[in-house]
Amino acid sequence: MSLRVLSVVSECVPLVKTGGLADVAGALPGALAGHGVEMRTLIPGYPAVLAHIGKRARKVADLGALFGGKAVIRQGKLGDTVLYVLDAPHLFDREGSIYLGQDGNDWPDNPERFAALSMAAARIGEQGVGKWVPQVLHLHDWQAGLTPFYLKRRGAAERVKTLLTIHNIAFQGLAPAKMLNRLELPSEYFDHEGLEFYGKISALKAGLVWTDKISTVSPTYAVELMTPEFGMGLDGVLRERRADLVGILNGIDTDVWTPPFKTPRGKVRARKALRKKMGLPDAKGPLCVVISRLTEQKGLDLLLDALPTLLDCGGQLALLGSGDAELERAFHAAAGEHENVAVRIGYDEALARDLIAGGDTILVPSRFEPCGLTQLYGLRFGTLPLVSLTGGLADTVIPASPAAMQSGVATGFQFHPVTRQALEQSLTQMCETFRDPKTWGKMQQNAMAQAVGWDISAARYADLFQELVSSA
Repeated sequence: MSLRVLSVVSECVPLVKTGGLADVAGALPGALAGHGVEMRTLIPGYPAVLAHIGKRARKVADLGALFGGKAVIRQGKLGDTVLYVLDAPHLFDREGSIYLGQDGNDWPDNPERFAALSMAAARIGEQGVGKWVPQVLHLHDWQAGLTPFYLKRRGAAERVKTLLTIHNIAFQGLAPAKMLNRLELPSEYFDHEGLEFYGKISALKAGLVWTDKISTVSPTYAVELMTPEFGMGLDGVLRERRADLVGILNGIDTDVWTPPFKTPRGKVRARKALRKKMGLPDAKGPLCVVISRLTEQKGLDLLLDALPTLLDCGGQLALLGSGDAELERAFHAAAGEHENVAVRIGYDEALARDLIAGGDTILVPSRFEPCGLTQLYGLRFGTLPLVSLTGGLADTVIPASPAAMQSGVATGFQFHPVTRQALEQSLTQMCETFRDPKTWGKMQQNAMAQAVGWDISAARYADLFQELVSSA
């Protein structure tokens, strides 16, 4: 008999996506099916989600009044995955980003919107949907963080177990303390051992305190989270729960992310096409690509500072991304000044695939990176990652150290500390290695042979779910 797990998530490909969380939510149910886990997904009823399941989607639960309006749960499908949709038009039927209003700021009712998602999850945990009753609720980030508390208040926490996965601890779901009653959170739990975080309510902290187990998206990030540098004020909570914290690497859907060539030689045509599309001249040096949010977290300011070193080494840069306005302007200016720099502001899935297929190196100079997916895409396509030594980047890239090069196992380049000087040194090493086709080709073969799919990690999740159920 399969384990029954409900994934509670705020975004999921291909329905709605703002980051890697959506990729994980879309891929994990299928990956777990081969490991004896039946995972169903609960997601808010955004316009795109309701359009996918259709107007005639069956109502399977009536939640009554929920934060200012009626709410029901409807059932649909996403591929082979059963989809439960929280249909609450007053909370989710709106245009724009799922988290941000037209002004670029958080929707002011985000606390209620995702408290509603958590309440719906607790309701399903307690009562099930029809004859299907989950044994585990797999909760993703702060948007599902209040679920364990609501489950406890319903008296169902002993029967159904919870796993909270931290995808990025920088986002914590904060709300003013005056919203306690509004969110149905008793004031006696508002203290440093419960809901309170520097005078505010923290949905993520609530999840960390009351969930049964905690996971995050790489082993190194799990260790980093317990330090003041990376824990974002929650490191103490995580140290207290050290025994319940595990790091499990994300994977990628290797059926979706399949290179259009079987060996690195096939990259020649893809590189030529990419240069033409981006308006870059032919060059003998490496074509480096970036697909990223343009933020300081992603280290893109360091890349700007180090760009002259890359260009002096004969390299090129093709960048796709958006974010900080100053960084957008600075990269645009660099493209205007240098013929070997091309920039596209925004996000384009087709262009992202072209960049990964045609690039020689994918640059991920993040100051912190819970797991990262673009370096995994790079490995899959023989586009050697150049990454900082942090989080999942440290766990997925074998750097071109003397020992790794002598053993012939290197798959990319790493730099540490996360400074301009260290990045420049790594860029120089990468360019020098590129000038040795035999060595470069071997590294590409290593990269393309590396396991980056979900099989290993899905098995670890399945074991964790089984451990939780056995403890019930």
